[in-house]
Amino acid sequence: MLRYATVPVTAFAQNCSIVWCDETKAAAIIDPGGDIERLLAEVKRLGVKLEAIWLTHAHIDHAGATAELARRLSLPIIGPHQGDQFWIDALPQQGAMFGFPPAESFTPTRWLHDGDTVQIGHCTLSVRHCPGHTPGHVVFHCAEAQRAFVGDVLFAGSIGRTDFPGGNHAELLASIRERLWPMGDETVFIPGHGPEGTFGEERRFNPYVGEARA
Repeated sequence: MLRYATVPVTAFAQNCSIVWCDETKAAAIIDPGGDIERLLAEVKRLGVKLEAIWLTHAHIDHAGATAELARRLSLPIIGPHQGDQFWIDALPQQGAMFGFPPAESFTPTRWLHDGDTVQIGHCTLSVRHCPGHTPGHVVFHCAEAQRAFVGDVLFAGSIGRTDFPGGNHAELLASIRERLWPMGDETVFIPGHGPEGTFGEERRFNPYVGEARA
């Protein structure tokens, strides 16, 4: 069964998630935006072995520490979708703009596409391409555990912003309605910032994309 722990990192309190198979202790880290030493201390505390980095998208608070972490631990970088290439290329500039430690661009070991899967130990997660916040944003869904790691697509009571280059409000709403809601009302989502929620609650009451708004 999939297990996970969420560690807020950077000044933006980005929810970096460590996910692992409880049988094998093989683990992946989702969106290591920064604070590498804190993340590695949590990995050690959990007693798991990092085998990959998974990225939902390439904004600085989600991907800023990716290149350094991958190099230090010889980890493959999985994701995001190739639509975020320009955000990866701009990581050094993003870091300087927002006052982050120096960040490096990188080339993912594997780009992800809608319908792909990723695996850690005995746990398989499906990949959905959910553009809108960024062109290459992806979401990781574990149907067995009823969990989805959604990055900045959806938040409890809100949605991702679309005013950055490549953002598209209509695409974001379509991604949520067409690709997240079918995962089921009981599915718990882990957003890129803030508390967890359920798709059912957001589908009914989210003021930006919920049925109450319609």
